[in-house]
Amino acid sequence: MQKFDYEVYTGNDLGAVYSPKMTRFKVWAPEAESVKLNLYKQGEGDNLIDQHIMKKSANGTYVFEKQGDCNGIYYTYTVVNHGEEQEAVDPYTKAAGVNGQRGMVINLAKTNPQGFEMDGYRNPEHITDAIIYEGSVRDFTMDESSGVFHNGKFLGLTEANTTNHFGEATALDYISGLGVTHVQILPAFDFETVDEKNQKAQYNWGYDPDNYNVPEGSYAVSPYDGAVRIQEMKQMVLALHSRGIGVIMDVVFNHTYRRDDSNLQKIVPGYYYRSDETGYTNGSGCGNEVASDRPMVQKLIVDSLIYWAKEYHIDGFRFDLMGVLDIDTMNVIAERLKEIRPDIYLYGEGWNGGPSSLAEEKRAFKASAKKMPGIGMFNDDIRDTIKGSVFYDDHLGFVNGGAHLENALRYGITGAVAHPQVDYDAYGSKPWAKEPGQSINYVSCHDNYTLWDKLSVSCPEASEEKKKAMNRLCAAIVFTSQGVPFIQAGEEFLRSKPLPEKKGFAENSYNMSDAVNSIKWDNIHEYPDMIAYYKGLMALRKAHPVFRMQSEAEMTQNLCFLSDTPENVVAYLLKGKGADDTPENILVIFNGNDEEILYNLPEGKWKILVDDKTAGADGKKIISAKADVEPLSALVLEKE
Repeated sequence: MQKFDYEVYTGNDLGAVYSPKMTRFKVWAPEAESVKLNLYKQGEGDNLIDQHIMKKSANGTYVFEKQGDCNGIYYTYTVVNHGEEQEAVDPYTKAAGVNGQRGMVINLAKTNPQGFEMDGYRNPEHITDAIIYEGSVRDFTMDESSGVFHNGKFLGLTEANTTNHFGEATALDYISGLGVTHVQILPAFDFETVDEKNQKAQYNWGYDPDNYNVPEGSYAVSPYDGAVRIQEMKQMVLALHSRGIGVIMDVVFNHTYRRDDSNLQKIVPGYYYRSDETGYTNGSGCGNEVASDRPMVQKLIVDSLIYWAKEYHIDGFRFDLMGVLDIDTMNVIAERLKEIRPDIYLYGEGWNGGPSSLAEEKRAFKASAKKMPGIGMFNDDIRDTIKGSVFYDDHLGFVNGGAHLENALRYGITGAVAHPQVDYDAYGSKPWAKEPGQSINYVSCHDNYTLWDKLSVSCPEASEEKKKAMNRLCAAIVFTSQGVPFIQAGEEFLRSKPLPEKKGFAENSYNMSDAVNSIKWDNIHEYPDMIAYYKGLMALRKAHPVFRMQSEAEMTQNLCFLSDTPENVVAYLLKGKGADDTPENILVIFNGNDEEILYNLPEGKWKILVDDKTAGADGKKIISAKADVEPLSALVLEKE
């Protein structure tokens, strides 16, 4: 295994630092014998303007100062390592030409849309106040039923008054009326496998990163001018902020699409990727893993996140395969970003994708969440308990026929935080979260089947009405559990990804067609009852702080599971203070059986907030003594 003891550069001026009178180009290339700056008129083609030998400078850097206004000039570096000459794009470039083949000097001030400097959006104080809605920029508006003019583009999420074929609101208007607080976009920085010249011919989610600091060109109206994609992404962020919706960006720092001919490898061979005595390792499962534990790799990641947060007003980051990154780097990220935005949200996947040379105790795994305060983890425990394992089509969860899952569901309801009424020995896992806000609760995301498709493949004989009941119960559990609710865009109107010719459903649609992946907005006309149920759950959660507790101590004191429950039923009481500081008592019952149950209520009169078909913040019907809990349903009651 190669060891690196290069000098570390700590300055904040790597890349092309622009001013109208001069641009300073600086690259960290500690092993290079020489570095040459190439200036081009365009982002591709034979249009070289000039070349300049860069001067060796402090701590492994090379620098060149180009006089005059260089805004809009494209550039690359030619780096010589061990006698081998290779042309590479600056890892710190903030703009690029078509397909990211050349960096571009950019006057960022000119890319700000009108009103961007006055953008004052701030996240809710606590992450448990968030309701996160996940989707791809392309998927949101690519289908013609979106009624959007800029299909599949950043600008598609800026358009108002768009409707489907039935005249119902879609895209931005629909999302802003749903009740979610944040949109989490799938990777939107420059990725590799969609040809920006021929975008409709290919599809990709974007987990194949190329240039970390550049927006994806296929989401821009023009991928040729590097300034366009920057301005249009800012327009999207501003449009969502203007509706009171935060923007969380999915980031992929665990690997790059290419390794041997990546820009990072060309500039500093071997340094940016982990290896062991057998060669390069593959902790991402995508062919390589980025060595986040090395100082200048950590710096690249931290600098990139700071840039996105400051320049694009991004409100949070979701880390793909965060377990490939190291704990120290994640804590540095949290420290640095919270200096800029104390309210910023940070969470990720607390696992990796393959064997890694990084010691297990150093990995940013879910099991190490307590070592990373303020950083959340996707809770796959509650996901698989509710609807069955994502790895087996026929595996069943609480809502679709699984048995003896009451204790496992308690584990999920408590947000993976220690609670005296959860039997951790029986569950087989200790509580991993330090506080409920570290638990991102979900049943579906872009990975694996959509919720509706999982219910369909696991229960092929179930009627549509029965599957809708299962779906509602899934949602009710997610929105009433402690932690942070997260849903895949379209889950609330039974989003599905059927394969062509009725050959089942797409389980991993990362490179499939728009026909499979795009959101079909006409479906909101078919399932208004489901949408109303989800809206009601969101309103319920916002209105009652007992669903959004902040600490282990608060939850232990105020959440009490009830023991007098039939098989496949979980019930619990929540005590706390309402939004107006008045005491409130809420009873939650989940019935995972195919039959109705009769439940003996605690003393007093109870107002129904949620039942098998409706949900909301305020109830009307009052019951006492006993409650009929319908099959595969939730019942949420507030004490009068």
